[in-house]
Amino acid sequence: NQEDLTHRAPVVTVMGHVDHGKTSLLDAIRKSRVTESEAGGITQHIGAYKVNLKGRDIVFLDTPGHEAFTTMRARGAQVTDIVVLVVAADDGVMPQTIEAINHAKSANVPIIIAVNKIDKPNANPQKVRTELAEYDIVPEEWGGKNIFVDVSAKQKTGIDDLLEMIILQSEIMELKANTKRPARGVTIESRLDRGRGPVATVLVQSGTLRIGDTFISGSTYGKVRALIDDRGKRVTEAIPSTPVEVIGFSEVPQAGDQFVVVEDERKARQTAMTRQHKERLAEMSRAKKVKLDKIFSQIQEGEIKELNIIIKADVQGSVEALKSSLEKITHPEVKIRVIHTSAGGINESDVMLAAASNAIIIGFNVRPEPKATHAAEREGVDIRPYTVIYEAIDDMKKALEGMLEPTLRENVIGRAEVRNIFSISRIGTIAGCYVLDGTIKRASDGIRVLRDNIVVYQGRIGSLKRFKEDVREVQTGYECGILVENFNDIKVGDILENFEIEKIAATL
Repeated sequence: NQEDLTHRAPVVTVMGHVDHGKTSLLDAIRKSRVTESEAGGITQHIGAYKVNLKGRDIVFLDTPGHEAFTTMRARGAQVTDIVVLVVAADDGVMPQTIEAINHAKSANVPIIIAVNKIDKPNANPQKVRTELAEYDIVPEEWGGKNIFVDVSAKQKTGIDDLLEMIILQSEIMELKANTKRPARGVTIESRLDRGRGPVATVLVQSGTLRIGDTFISGSTYGKVRALIDDRGKRVTEAIPSTPVEVIGFSEVPQAGDQFVVVEDERKARQTAMTRQHKERLAEMSRAKKVKLDKIFSQIQEGEIKELNIIIKADVQGSVEALKSSLEKITHPEVKIRVIHTSAGGINESDVMLAAASNAIIIGFNVRPEPKATHAAEREGVDIRPYTVIYEAIDDMKKALEGMLEPTLRENVIGRAEVRNIFSISRIGTIAGCYVLDGTIKRASDGIRVLRDNIVVYQGRIGSLKRFKEDVREVQTGYECGILVENFNDIKVGDILENFEIEKIAATL
């Protein structure tokens, strides 16, 4: 009912490159809007806080960066209304700036740019505007859609201008919620407190949350025993766009879990049990995630209309070549959309963006970090590594037509770090290695040399020794000497990745 809707405060996430001042900006905003008497309770880090400008509230999520933002999206929670992108005026657009832009764009959230560090002598805010225009972030004064504000978190200048622009943006968006219904929201942070048991910060998105309410959050449930606001004060209720600490959970919920008030505790307990069962089933089958070898059947069943792709490559030139080639592929029922590209190894942040956007990751001459591999297995994300561009294009075309050949799945069986180099005449360069995990096998299908997660060479093991003895394999925690056939440019710090190849029939 339209009559029950009232205006609510915008919820803002601050993103940007490391060292560009995300945390300093959040601190400056917090300190500028809080009176001395309240400052004591402000040390409460509950994951979000409210500030007030001329009678209007703004909620800031206290976990800066796009990783937390995208992890929540991967769990189905859309919490943020506006993204503030912090770019240092003396540094300009950096890799994580581009990453943050792509994460915000894939969530369809308006972006306000805070050009920080304008007090620095070498600050160049104009250069920042020019660089960002290349990524379709164009200032309003140039005819674009993005608001730019010059600030200095250190000198605390431009802070009120930024807050005013956030309020202006929120007015355009007409953010409203119904306060008269039972509360719904999202768990944004949780922990086990020694004295109080499971505690979680809940951002109320609609309705009013009150003490005594029975609720479900993910596969946990409970009854609200106490509510504590971002100033550390106990409150009796929380309206939409209010972050509160909730005490009364049966177990610690997960960040990103939906929070819903229900009528009675028995129903809450039953629902939580059912969800726990469903979660276990979901863990066992991640089949709904898009997979290249299943794409034809997913198209025919009408499951996907858009194929989202993330491209990671060794150099920017390869990124551009792959992107333009993939975007030229046409299919009557599926649109190919490249949602993020960058040079460098595949990291956990890429995998979480893929999980949130149901995307495939294509890597060209790069490898996933161990954390990214584990995250991909957990989230069911398909990572496809290639060393030849046309093979990636070819696979994509064949997959869309249902003609994909049986895939060769590569299993990484061991990783070793190069700690010493020995040059031996007539033999070559022997790498003195320490096996980090798994097993290095002499008779494996191959070995690749990684430098900063970029593939510099791929070949076979020429010899494997422990002390001076030839061995068939070396386990985790042991040292060994490895000769990589036809490759002598090994450096200390390189990672050697040993793999075996298994043939798997393409499933359609």
